[in-house]
Amino acid sequence: MTEQKATLTLNEHKAVVLDFNAGTGGPAALDIQPFGVEELFTYDPGFTHTAGCESAITFIDPRNSVLLHRGFPVDQLASQCSFLEVCYILLHGEAPSPAEFATFTDTITRHTMIHQQMSRMLSGFRRDSHPMALMCAVVGALAAFYHDQLDVSNPEHRELAAVRLLSKMPTVAAMCYKYSIEQPAVYPNNSLSYTGNFLHMLFAIPAEKSEVNPVLERAMNRILILHADHGQCPSTTAVRTAGSSGANPFACIAAGLASLWGPLHGGANEACMRMLEEISTVDRIPAFISRAKDRHDSFRLMGFGNSVYHHFDPRAAILRKTCHEVLAELGMEDNLLQVAIELEHIAMTDAYFLENKLYPSADFYTALILKAMGLPPSMFTVISAVGRTIGWIAHWSEMHGQRPQIYRPRQVYTGKARRDYTSQL
Repeated sequence: MTEQKATLTLNEHKAVVLDFNAGTGGPAALDIQPFGVEELFTYDPGFTHTAGCESAITFIDPRNSVLLHRGFPVDQLASQCSFLEVCYILLHGEAPSPAEFATFTDTITRHTMIHQQMSRMLSGFRRDSHPMALMCAVVGALAAFYHDQLDVSNPEHRELAAVRLLSKMPTVAAMCYKYSIEQPAVYPNNSLSYTGNFLHMLFAIPAEKSEVNPVLERAMNRILILHADHGQCPSTTAVRTAGSSGANPFACIAAGLASLWGPLHGGANEACMRMLEEISTVDRIPAFISRAKDRHDSFRLMGFGNSVYHHFDPRAAILRKTCHEVLAELGMEDNLLQVAIELEHIAMTDAYFLENKLYPSADFYTALILKAMGLPPSMFTVISAVGRTIGWIAHWSEMHGQRPQIYRPRQVYTGKARRDYTSQL
């Protein structure tokens, strides 16, 4: 195969030769590093056409709705794996042997406890604080408790940090939730699976016996897997950007949490449920559908369509099946669930939705499942964060294995030209 090159002519006498960087899938990237010699740089708002790194973790094909983790199709992982098995794959690149998985699971399980002072730290926050605000604070504060193992250049330290974050994130998430609803935190139960233990800490009450519903456990397992990683999304880029400075992993994951919180990213599932609350009843749906079709109306249906995939989100089909399994188990007498199911029917049959490829997204079905489980909308993004933590860790670890270059995007300056200052005082 002939090596491809591109030539950029700057003027009649000067040309810059650029190489192509081709990966194992997707379009090739034009290597613009020679621009630096010529004191040039590109302009790409949002970096939507710029590859800022090389990664072997996740591949996304927007045109064909393909999502691969380490080469494995996401639907196969969601139907065959436990969440911890997917975690191992994302971290290490290959599926574990039985012995490797047993060791990995045991290590994660034995790190689920958090320091009691973390619980006392929460008491300084208002009870009505958003759980994501608490998550950002508590996860960032973990660095204060594990400052002895923060040499990011040491692979063993990176491995230990990964274990601590992965094992403690459900505990932190459940603790933040319990604090927000004025219930006592529930200790981890190491006899349960990762997802079973998470559900136990979310819903158990210390004074009562608690059992984990296997249908809900399977649903939570799929939700965590399908949120585990999604390439260079805003939160992963935030983790990589923070990590490129050499910041400790807990600070980097806190940066990812802050980015994920936004309604155009991980907060979309919460925004979807807020939309359903605004619609409130099935008889009001036609009016909101008319508004959604009106280009002059600012209202938009949250949870329909996807900014990444040209056709449909491959995760949505799996979550749709899971959603209906959960609703069959728990029932759907709630008004908002009835509104959601009717919206789903419209999206699958209405010509406007079909022509514009506004299919229900992974965020839509995630919101319905979590609502049916009894969680408030403020917790939806927290659940996504528990799943996405492994993706953040994998990218953070990968970039340090590659000796990262600090992220330093350029800008097109549009301010005042140089001018002299004369005091007016």
